[in-house]
This record gives sequence, structure tokens and C-alpha cells, in this order.
Amino acid sequence: MSDQRIDPAASAFGTAAADYEAARPSYPAEAIDALRDHAGLGPGRRVCDLAAGTGKLTRLLAATGAEVIAVEPVPGMREELKDAVPSAEVRDGVAENIPLDDGAVDLVTVAQAFHWFRFDEAVAEIHRVLAPGGSLAVLFNERDERVPWVKAWNDAIEWHSRRVAQYQGTDWRQVLTSGGFAAVSYHRVEWTQPMTRELIASRVKSVSYVAELDEAGQQAYVDRVLPLVAGFDEPFELPYITHVWTASRS
Repeated sequence: MSDQRIDPAASAFGTAAADYEAARPSYPAEAIDALRDHAGLGPGRRVCDLAAGTGKLTRLLAATGAEVIAVEPVPGMREELKDAVPSAEVRDGVAENIPLDDGAVDLVTVAQAFHWFRFDEAVAEIHRVLAPGGSLAVLFNERDERVPWVKAWNDAIEWHSRRVAQYQGTDWRQVLTSGGFAAVSYHRVEWTQPMTRELIASRVKSVSYVAELDEAGQQAYVDRVLPLVAGFDEPFELPYITHVWTASRS
């Protein structure tokens, strides 16, 4: 049964959680530095990692010494998250109804997930659970299409024709300022993730609209991408651009 609280396509992450954990990238140190600089991330700070997935960002937040509450609606993702970040408190919940009291946290982070939210409701809820002077950080990893084989990958999986890719054109500064946030800053980090062909296959299958398909349908997408890296020595580098927006609760 699908979860009525979330987009039906996002429910597919439950069956793709292992692939997601295996192959999705982490976040570069410079992104965490941006959160330290803007929000004072570290010991003594309380953080909500919203739509935390399998905890790709959660574990980096916890490593700073902050107290982390990870909120994630998809059961399969929560199970991976609990195993990956045992120090974090994991709660079932959604961005439009965050299971926290008013003013409960100093920082809310949303990594690779804001495009799944109903923006107005989610921003209002984030504003509610932040303490006065608290901060919001929105992060996205984007495959770097300036590299030809990466552009060919995105074309092969029809990435730009899918709704989940449209966040790349979102004016996040406008989303945040219209939601009552101020001092919006943007940080961009270029980095690479070591990959193998096996991980590439998992990475493709972790995409929501691929995860929705049966095994044959998923393999068809994988078979479009693997020839692009057939001659690469392993491990090879998958280039990413990480986008980080930080803002303060006004």
C-alpha cells in the first residue's frame, strides 16, 4: 500500500534502499563547512535531517558532535538509516508534518529531497520547528554533465524529461525568502565519487522512476548506461557538483 503522505514515486525508494545506500554519493567536506559557518553546526547544536533517506548526510552531521534527529517516511530507507547511523534518533515523518515541537532544533537540513515536498507547507513546517535564529540548509548533488560520458548517461536514462530533474531549475533563493527565511547564501562544490560498474548499476536502479519498474525494466535502464563505462579501469571517478543553500529563520 502506498503512503498517502508522500508522492507515490517516492515510495519506490523502499525497494531501492539497498541500491541507494550502496551507490548514492555522500557530501563533500566543504558542504559541511558551509553548515558550520552559517549555523554553528557542531557539539551543543540540535539538528533535524529531514527526508534523511539512508542517512548519507545524517552520518556527516552526527560526526560533528551535533545531536541529530533524522526524519524519513519510507520504512525501507529508515531501516538502512538506523544501521548506518546508530547514534541518530530516527523518526517516521514527512516535511509537511514534521514530528517535532515548535522551536525544537537549531538547524534543519534537506539533502536531495526538497523537490518531493509541497513547498509552501514544508517551508512553513520547517520555520515552525526551528528555534529563533535557527537555520535551514538545502543540498543537492548533481552529476556533472560537462563530462561527456556523464551527459550521455543522463540522456540514456531520459533524466531531463523527468519531473524529479526539474529541481535543477528551481530558484531556491526565492523559495526560501518567500517562506520567511533571510541571509540566504549559496555554495558550490565540485568533487568526484569513486565508482565501479557494479555501483553504476546500483546507482541507476536507485533512481525513483527506475525503482518503480520490474526487474527487467530496471535492467533495461542499466544496460543503457553500462556501455558508457565499459572501457574504464576500476575504480573510476564520477564527477559531481554539490549545491548548498543556507538561510536563517527570520
